[in-house]
Amino acid sequence: MVNIGSMEREAVILAGGLGTRLRDVVEELPKSMAPVNGRPFLSYILDHLSKFNFKRIILATGYKNDAIVNYFGDSYGSTKLIYSVEKEPLGTGGALLLASSKIGSEHFFVLNGDTLFSVDLDGMEKFFTMESPVMTIALKPMSDFDRYGNITLDGNRIVSFNEKGYCSRGVINGGVYLLDREWLKRRSPGEKFSFEKDIMEKRAGHDLMIGYISDTYFIDIGIPEDYLRASEEL
Repeated sequence: MVNIGSMEREAVILAGGLGTRLRDVVEELPKSMAPVNGRPFLSYILDHLSKFNFKRIILATGYKNDAIVNYFGDSYGSTKLIYSVEKEPLGTGGALLLASSKIGSEHFFVLNGDTLFSVDLDGMEKFFTMESPVMTIALKPMSDFDRYGNITLDGNRIVSFNEKGYCSRGVINGGVYLLDREWLKRRSPGEKFSFEKDIMEKRAGHDLMIGYISDTYFIDIGIPEDYLRASEEL
């Protein structure tokens, strides 16, 4: 059993996305800074994290990094904000690997900067300590969907990540992770790679990755329709 109860809780938010599919409705900003009811979308993610006593949050940034730094500064409430800046696009994996060098804990949370998933992070952490995986992924149950690939489970264990296509009922990757820092280092194929394609999909069924199912609020602002929906719901 992993003991992480005494550690200071840390997270990385992948906030360097370009938001190219939102260009018609959002000015040129990092996707995480897309305004929702007068506030950057990223602030809603930080609000959620503030409920769970995070001591430090590393913002993995790149494109138009100054927009994030100038708005948020070095803290959010009582949480310290630290910036990990890509000098060139590194992919989600490279950005995460770079940011993880600023993590002090053996295990840390990772969130996508364009997704709000109201997972009980206390419960997710307890689940992690009981199972001792290399990574826990928060999974969102869905029905009648084709925008996301569904995930095959064997009990709690993640067996495979399936291609996008119509699915009448299943669970999807909700973009919230709790993972082992050293495992990320060992499995990283270089400095520039996709976390999803080059680690998660390749190691599924080999390394112990488990799913934490949470049927709570979920929105991904990656396409204009859902970005506009966020303005109605948040």
